Amino acid sequence: MSVRLGAGAGFAGDRIDPAVDLVTHGDLDHLVFECLGERTVAAGHARRMADPATGHDPLLGRRLSAVLPTAHEKGTTIITNSGAANPVAGGELARRIADRAGVPSRIAVVTGDDVLEVVRDLDPVLWETGRPLSSETAELISANAYLGSDVIVEALETGADVVVAGRVADPSLYVAPLVHAHGWAADEWDRLGAGTMVGHLLECAGQLTGGYFADPVTQPVPGLARLGFPFADVDPDGSAVLGKTTTSGGRLDPRTCAAQLLYEVGDPGAYLTPDVTADFSAAQLVSAGPDRVALSGGAGTPRPEQLKVTVGFRDGWLGEGQISYAGPRAVARAELAAEVVRERLVTVHGLQEDTVTVELIGAGAAFRGWALARDAPEVRLRVSAHTPREEAAHAVGWEVESLYTNGPAGGGGARSTHHELVSIRSCLMPRVAVTPRVEVV
Repeated sequence: MSVRLGAGAGFAGDRIDPAVDLVTHGDLDHLVFECLGERTVAAGHARRMADPATGHDPLLGRRLSAVLPTAHEKGTTIITNSGAANPVAGGELARRIADRAGVPSRIAVVTGDDVLEVVRDLDPVLWETGRPLSSETAELISANAYLGSDVIVEALETGADVVVAGRVADPSLYVAPLVHAHGWAADEWDRLGAGTMVGHLLECAGQLTGGYFADPVTQPVPGLARLGFPFADVDPDGSAVLGKTTTSGGRLDPRTCAAQLLYEVGDPGAYLTPDVTADFSAAQLVSAGPDRVALSGGAGTPRPEQLKVTVGFRDGWLGEGQISYAGPRAVARAELAAEVVRERLVTVHGLQEDTVTVELIGAGAAFRGWALARDAPEVRLRVSAHTPREEAAHAVGWEVESLYTNGPAGGGGARSTHHELVSIRSCLMPRVAVTPRVEVV
């Protein structure tokens, strides 16, 4: 018998109404909210340091409030990594929401991905720098290992209605209910690889149904404003049929699926996860009707014996200011404005010149200087700077706003922001050094 998995979110700031549509009309067995990026969990740790009761995804409460009553009615289990930097607080929030809604729910919390002290002792080499962790000068605030499906399976075996985890690998959130339902063994590599391929396709939610695919000329997607999120009916052998509800907009066909299959994949024949080294190279995507695609061909080989770890740092401050210029010589005036701001940031506020970034949005900023539209009728100047001092970060927007009366002519719509910067690095650690745990709250 197949298991139906629904994608309730593809990132931390994703929409909520498509998940409501799925849980209401999708006849799901499991609804998955995948809400963690590398920087997201590090930012959660920064929030938790300021307030120990926080650190979970800020939208977790709204998501659960929106779907939990219907999920209970339909018998749909909810699985999420929205616990982020504080899964226990996320689980306690889920308990309060369930109690307030009068929905009897068993809440399981997954912990053990926080490996900060272990990583301090191991002092691994960071991928991005090639140097030991101890050589970093920024303040280390977090280290989270990518857990696999096994600990989510353990949580499901408690009879949980809601599973709240921290840093679990994205496809593992989907592999877990398949292992739980179909009884896959830990070394059934081909089935785990096939399940990982399903999870990889579902994990970015609306990207599979046309969101990241849409182009109004070459790749039209109907009903984009009411884009639906996908589901998959997965058989015991790992083959699946992908689909979306008839009540939602979007498009799901072999082309949208092929685009997502290659998304963030370096080697399709060796996609590393905590569960398996997945092989997508023989994947087959065949239309199975309107907004239905049959998926097969996934395989796998043994999993890596090391886990990826995301390491987070407090890394100073980022200041930003923006202002618009329009009409004749808009680009030239924006360039002059940038020169003025840059000079004052260096000579008056003491910033290092190489920390200041200038972008002429609308005149080729995305091309990083390779192409500049000199005749652009309007341009948005953005000046930003990374600095260790909050006062200096504030000065960036201040100087941009000062252009209103200090020239050049015709600037408008100035905006300024500054915030503490969290940066991330990556490393590996032995799997045996990680101890995942499950607690029912």
